[in-house]
Formats: sequence, structure tokens, C-alpha cells
Amino acid sequence: MPRIKITAGDVSAFAQLSEGPTAKKVWEALPVEASASTWGDEIYFEIPVSAGSEPDAAARREVGDIAYWPPGKAFCIFFGRTPMSTDDAPVAASPVNSLGSVEGDVTVFKQVRSGVKVILEAAD
Repeated sequence: MPRIKITAGDVSAFAQLSEGPTAKKVWEALPVEASASTWGDEIYFEIPVSAGSEPDAAARREVGDIAYWPPGKAFCIFFGRTPMSTDDAPVAASPVNSLGSVEGDVTVFKQVRSGVKVILEAAD
């Protein structure tokens, strides 16, 4: 699986991309720069990728998941509860396509605030 580097302000982490069709489109769009938005313990930002919902799209995610939100053409990083959560699991505003997962401690993204520049790039 291809690896990407996610840098948001002073925070960076690596993630493994899955083999799905949306993940392939994200890989082909790299590098991407955007401005972060936050929604509970989720960072999301628009990327230049257009994809519909995949058959396994789901709103309930796991901490550490990265996903694509079709209505907002957005890349999402889940690192805790969101406003839709009913327990400790993140829940997206609507179903998202799985893109893979962050390696290591995803809670480092709790330091990121809205408006911070985010860069997605292929990892070496």
C-alpha cells in the first residue's frame, strides 16, 4: 500500500492508503495543499478529487482512520469524538469512503486548529 505524509502546521504523521478507487484518486492528486477545518476531533479539508460513495462507505469510523467525504470533496482525519459521536468512536456527518489509516499516535492532530495549512504528499 502506498504511504503518504500528512503535515498540518507543526504536526506531521504518515498514513497507509488502502487499495480502493477513491484512495487511488487521492494518490494521483498528490501533492495537495489546503486549509484545515475542524469538527470535534476530526480535521477535514477540500482536495481536488471527485468521487461518489463507495459500496462500503460508512459514517462510523475508528480513531486513526483517514477517509474521503464525497459531499464536500474532503479528506478527513479522525482522531477522536465528533459532534455526531454517541461513544468514543468518531462518526462523520454522512458516509465517507475509507482511504486507510494513520500510523502511530493520531492524537497529535488535536494540536491543529482551523485555518492551518495542510500538505498531503507521497512518502519516501
